[in-house]
Amino acid sequence: MSDKAALTQHRITVLLVDDQHMIGEALRRMLAPEHDIDFHFCQDPTQAIKTANRIQPTVILQDLVMPEIDGLTLVRYYRANPATRQVPLIVLSSKEEAHTKAEAFALGANDYMVKLPDRLEILARIRYHSRGYINLLERNEAQAQLEKANRLIRKTFGQYLSDDIVDAILESPEGAALGGEKRFVTIMMTDLRGFTAIGERLPAEDVVGIINIYLETMTEIVLKYQGTIDEFIGDAIFVIFGAPILRDNDAKRAVACAVEMQLAMTQVNTKCREKGYPEVHQGIGINSGQLVVGNIGSKKRMKYGVVGRNVNLTARIESYTVGGQIFISENTMEECGLHLLRIDDQIDVMPKGVKKPLTIYEVGGIRGEFDLFLPEKVDVALVDLPKPIPIEFTVLEGKHAGDTRYQGTIDKLFEKTAQISAEVSADKLVNLKISLFDHDKNEISSDLYAKVVKSISKDPAIFHISMTSIPPSVTNFLERLMPESVTA
Repeated sequence: MSDKAALTQHRITVLLVDDQHMIGEALRRMLAPEHDIDFHFCQDPTQAIKTANRIQPTVILQDLVMPEIDGLTLVRYYRANPATRQVPLIVLSSKEEAHTKAEAFALGANDYMVKLPDRLEILARIRYHSRGYINLLERNEAQAQLEKANRLIRKTFGQYLSDDIVDAILESPEGAALGGEKRFVTIMMTDLRGFTAIGERLPAEDVVGIINIYLETMTEIVLKYQGTIDEFIGDAIFVIFGAPILRDNDAKRAVACAVEMQLAMTQVNTKCREKGYPEVHQGIGINSGQLVVGNIGSKKRMKYGVVGRNVNLTARIESYTVGGQIFISENTMEECGLHLLRIDDQIDVMPKGVKKPLTIYEVGGIRGEFDLFLPEKVDVALVDLPKPIPIEFTVLEGKHAGDTRYQGTIDKLFEKTAQISAEVSADKLVNLKISLFDHDKNEISSDLYAKVVKSISKDPAIFHISMTSIPPSVTNFLERLMPESVTA
């Protein structure tokens, strides 16, 4: 069905208001042969507004001199009445005075004719004014339908897309077209560290419950900082700053958003504890660079997104984090300005697909207009264990464990941080999968995950780890070995 067919079909409807029956009969005879015109005659001017409201004329012919109500006064009433405010009004009068015509036009009349007019002339003017008014009605109706459809689109897709993307689709005819453009943007990726292992131990409804608590809290913060949520990927969030709307402080907003998101994890974990869920911890990576942004997919199914090597690089940067950390690229640091950032650490890394080492920066806060900071980092004082705990570990390559298993022991511990002595050293930021044993060589768990956070020495191989996913069996075992103040 076309847009035109979907609109209300309006006939030309004429209302004549005149106290003389003779004039009414004359007009009726003039218009009777015209099958596309409906004619209505109101001889009582006090009933004119009521009649107009009922028949909804497309043009009103109004006598100027009538008993009970002056014609010019009635013109005022038409223009004050919402139903007739925009209906074309032709004043009929026996007067030719310029002053009377000027007053009628000043009060809102659209035309002025001396009665009794010629048939061809009155038909031409009726059709002309009615056509213009019908076009106005159709435009208004089409606009109302469009606004209704837009409200439905916003209500439906606003649950899945950010406001910026919905606005871009609604406000521009090209908003939903396939295609893209190159643009310098800042992108953020977040992830709940070790959540895959946590999810494998919990019922499905608990997994979804944790994710919903997390995403609900983080979504509000992202939208507060005008980020575009490109998609949720399980427990991860992919956010764009700079598309579809480019702003001059995209990188700064991204960093400030990340800091507030990390601070909000206290609120997330409070809600998790209230529902009996385990605590979760978030890592965030941010990168700035040239990307292709736009609508990607097919005409039947598309999404607004970004494409380019900087997307992969952002994912790599995020993968180096442990819970509570924010890592940014050098590009993002330069976009923000080093003087505005609190840099807690910087590390040279060699992500896959990159030809030379990159420096990434751990951000602890941002100064200036946002003035947001994470708690200051303090060195953890590890406590010597009464007896080293034997372990075996493999190095994770992506999401997969390597084939080689290495021997080692946990010698010191405090909360989620531990010191390991091993037969081989492990580089900083490497992920490990650890099997932990009791002192009788009985396996406690083979699903302890950790990230190397500090290298103490290469020979002998000693390094510190941060445990990113701790099975309950490991927690219980460590609590039995150490005082409560030492273990998490």
